[in-house]
Amino acid sequence: MSSKIRNYLEHKEVPAVDFVGKRKICYIISSVIIIAGILSMFIQGLNLGIDFAGGNLFQISFTEQTDISEVRSAINDLDIGTNRIQELDDGSYQIKTLYMDQSAQEQFVADLGDKLGGCTLLRSEAVGASVGSELLKNGLIALFVAILLMIAYITWRYEWRFAVTAIAALFHDVLVTLAVFSICQFEVESYFIAAVLTIFGYSVNNTIVIFDRIRENTVRVKKDQLAEIVNLSDKQSLTRTLNTSISTLILLVALFLFGGQTTRMFVLAMIIGIVAGTYSSLFVAPSLWYDLRMKSKGKIVEIR
Repeated sequence: MSSKIRNYLEHKEVPAVDFVGKRKICYIISSVIIIAGILSMFIQGLNLGIDFAGGNLFQISFTEQTDISEVRSAINDLDIGTNRIQELDDGSYQIKTLYMDQSAQEQFVADLGDKLGGCTLLRSEAVGASVGSELLKNGLIALFVAILLMIAYITWRYEWRFAVTAIAALFHDVLVTLAVFSICQFEVESYFIAAVLTIFGYSVNNTIVIFDRIRENTVRVKKDQLAEIVNLSDKQSLTRTLNTSISTLILLVALFLFGGQTTRMFVLAMIIGIVAGTYSSLFVAPSLWYDLRMKSKGKIVEIR
């Protein structure tokens, strides 16, 4: 990046936005999305993939020489839903699908053979969920410990109100991602746990940057100046936050379009989470902190 471009980005005038004044609109938007997602999860649930729901495993060899892209294309044409394909060392293919009854299994093998010039079923069995209750429990424990450590660090580094609002923003981002996946019935696989952890880290980083600005700008101010301070801090962080998020989203969109089927849903979860995280770090977390601070006693606000 040239020095002229860098100088422009650092000193260009950012349009003034009344983040605090528009906070109730933002609260309503977030609430509508999250409530719709919760209702969707109660009504139709999440579209759990093979890793969570289990299914059938087939080992099939084909009469004619085929590559994995041809097998994947043929299976997609059969419209059987979620599937996983792996080429084995002996040239056969291991295919995992969602649960089918016996007649559906036989029809699937016959149709696949018709499309690819004949096949032989070497093995067929039911498989359990690879993401078991123990793994989910350990994952939740890890998340809980991480949240406690975040609360402790942010409280020590700033104050408890920053910690509370940062964690609220984290849950906001995860709930929005879950809401979109439930409403649109996108498939949820083991990658979703990794995506949620990544969203946590990305979101808290953006939020902390803005909180750091608020602390720098708030040494000792009157409460009636607090909205102006929050708006100023958001404005000072806006260019950096948007530049970081947009550059990350460009890469993720490229991966979504050209990265292949196996990573597509993971990338989609990341895209949704980063958009939600950027929104919450600018519009939700600082506004929640402002509301908590305005409820505190005294006319003077001090942050160590």
